[in-house]
Amino acid sequence: MTRLTVPRVVMLLIGGLLVVYAFALPAVTASRGPGDPRSGRVAKADAEALAQPGASLRPAQQLFPPAGKTFIGVMTEKGPHDFTAMNMFTAAAEHQPQVMLFSSGWAVDAFDRTLFDRIKDRGMLPMLGWEPWDYRLGETAVREGLPTPEIDRARNEQPQYRLSHIARGDFDSYLRSWADGIKSLGYPVAIRFGHEMNGYWYPWCESVNGNQPGDYVKAWRHIHDLFRAAGATNVTWVWSPNNRWDDSTQKLATFYPGDDYVDWVGISGYYSTVFTSDYRSFDTIFSQSIQEIRAFTSKPLVITETGASDANGRKAEWITEAFGMLARYRDIIGVIWFEVDKQKEVDWRIVSSPAVAKAFAKAVADPRYQFTWSPDMLPRTKLAD
Repeated sequence: MTRLTVPRVVMLLIGGLLVVYAFALPAVTASRGPGDPRSGRVAKADAEALAQPGASLRPAQQLFPPAGKTFIGVMTEKGPHDFTAMNMFTAAAEHQPQVMLFSSGWAVDAFDRTLFDRIKDRGMLPMLGWEPWDYRLGETAVREGLPTPEIDRARNEQPQYRLSHIARGDFDSYLRSWADGIKSLGYPVAIRFGHEMNGYWYPWCESVNGNQPGDYVKAWRHIHDLFRAAGATNVTWVWSPNNRWDDSTQKLATFYPGDDYVDWVGISGYYSTVFTSDYRSFDTIFSQSIQEIRAFTSKPLVITETGASDANGRKAEWITEAFGMLARYRDIIGVIWFEVDKQKEVDWRIVSSPAVAKAFAKAVADPRYQFTWSPDMLPRTKLAD
């Protein structure tokens, strides 16, 4: 009969712990899913934690959105300053949005925690549309009734906000104030910096305001590096060009900062009858741009702005068709609806008519969109297998 000496008892206990660890750790890692960017580093951290007396594995952190799900987002004119439009959208859609996009202009807005908290407290991930310009100049030109070329010049030609000035550090103190503020939130947020940079209607577009090819990427990387240095690692970085409207426009790859600097890729695109009376399906608007983006990145994709005109009475039809087509795009993890009535342009809202609201509510009732966001969720940065 073998004697149970103290050394033998210790060896048996260590052996038992190793067996438990060998079975428990792979199960926890697998539960996080192959698309979870935490799998490798969290497994290492859990192994180290198990070496401590009395330690146990932490529960897996759920990804946002979960595998096979797509979030519904909303952008309103007043954003978190006034939730009236958002409440109307939610009632019409019969659905709680999981994301709220709101814009902020550098010339006017300082970091304000309350705006992010208001969105978070309503169960939505805050997404900041961060815009380096003075938007008041264009608004003043419109109020004064200036001709369109003058309005465009007031909006687009703002030399102070040239991309090269951002990249060389002219706004670093301003950027740090936001980095420190967002870090202090303690929950995830998304930042969509300088959207539609491949257009010509904002001062951060490379084709206007004295910007040069490559300036957008330099500005993006500078901002991203500054946030990283400040420890603001709770940011999901959203790169969001406009959809390619014709083959003469510059290729999207020229504006892409690289996978090390981007978490989600996005596209803006609308069914509009402003420039053409032709009906344009979701596929017609987005498929070419999606294929182009997929040639240089596999990052999760978000439709960061969309809406539909009802000028020809086909808005409800477009919504039904669009969400039907979305089922084929398994790499699209989110759709943000532009719930704004641009009275001199288009009423993009789903509340524009009962038929439109009904079509939207029926579309988002699909189980694919049925889940909730919480601040404890980790934004997905890789597509689920």
